[in-house]
Amino acid sequence: MRDHSNLQSMNERSLAQQAAVRKATFSPGEEKILRPFSIWEISQFMFNVPADTLRKKLADDPSLPQGATEEDGRQRWFSLAEINELRRRIRFRGKTLLPKRPGGQAMRVAVSNFKGGVGKTVVAQHLANAAALDGYRVLVVDFDPQATLTHSMGLVEVKEWNTVWGIMCRDLCREADRIAAAYDDPADCPYPTGDELPEDVQSIGAQRVQDFIQKTAWPTIDIIPSCANAAFVEFASAQYRSMHKAWSFFGCVARYLDELPDDQFDLIIFDCPPAIGYQSLNAAFAADILYIPSGPGYWEYDSTTSFLGQLGDALEDISEGYARIAQDAGITLPKQFDDIRLLMTRFEASNPLHVAMMEAFRNVFGADVCNNAIEMTRAVEQSGRFQMSVYEQDYRQMTRETWKRARQSFDATYDEFKEVVLRAWERREAKEEVEA
Repeated sequence: MRDHSNLQSMNERSLAQQAAVRKATFSPGEEKILRPFSIWEISQFMFNVPADTLRKKLADDPSLPQGATEEDGRQRWFSLAEINELRRRIRFRGKTLLPKRPGGQAMRVAVSNFKGGVGKTVVAQHLANAAALDGYRVLVVDFDPQATLTHSMGLVEVKEWNTVWGIMCRDLCREADRIAAAYDDPADCPYPTGDELPEDVQSIGAQRVQDFIQKTAWPTIDIIPSCANAAFVEFASAQYRSMHKAWSFFGCVARYLDELPDDQFDLIIFDCPPAIGYQSLNAAFAADILYIPSGPGYWEYDSTTSFLGQLGDALEDISEGYARIAQDAGITLPKQFDDIRLLMTRFEASNPLHVAMMEAFRNVFGADVCNNAIEMTRAVEQSGRFQMSVYEQDYRQMTRETWKRARQSFDATYDEFKEVVLRAWERREAKEEVEA
């Protein structure tokens, strides 16, 4: 017979193996470091100018970052910080290299589906990396207790109170005090105040807004991480709801993000867990845009259909069952998204089944299906295996064409994603102008 001790022993052995993998992947310092980028990459994929034009700009102005030159002097390599400095200071034909960023809050995008293996984390990671290379400041929020995105961003040691779990504790404490203060006599409030909650909830809830945000290997990507222990948040959230029945549990993350300065980030991307639960509902309520990745098979189609139905039912139940609680908390119901998009992943254009499934998706969902699918390539396979996105992989480690094909697939996906985001931003600005 076997019990919890066997599971714990297996966990210990697995953690040891994880450490070995990290050592091999992030050597020599067992710390993930973002690689430099060549002039060829910068000119072709970031600045969209001839390489010779960029070289001339650098030669004409020695005060610009000059990068590090290879021993043979043939190629120069630049850090992302240097690239961003060039982006700020250089103009080509009078045009800035800085990306368009409408005012107001950062745009929030949830990448969600409850079918495992469809590439949720791969999509979230690559969109974040592509946006960072485009000049945007990005925050990623890892809702998934598997913490794959967290590990891919180079974080290893994460405590559960620094995750979304901690954000929910903090919100419960603050909301408990707000609700009690709404009574003429707080003693008449039938719900506990913040100082009447369990000590561990109060302790975790005492954290500041910025305490949850951690740096990554990317200088312009920060993360609210996850960890395996955060899986307990589903049980903890149910317990907290029983403690305080007037708590709008589904609005925790939205309220937290509303506290961030508008100019701290341009884009916030959520990697959601493969389930409809407290965390995924928080992600949905905080998101402006919902991205739903799906693989090109029947079972992925079936799962995506179920996901749409269950998420829709859950949001409807909240709209009807928690209307008064939401109103008191300043939450507008029903939840509305600026856009909802379905993205095909692991797609092979030479596979008739994949082509047929893409056609089926488009027949059913029409324009809600992204035009560009993420193709399955060797570089994409390696991104999961080595916890490195295509953008992080050095093209010198494979044929340039293999790397280029994979990058162009993600670039096309990102370009379409960026259009969706900018249109949502513009609609928001137009609405705010009318209301003003």
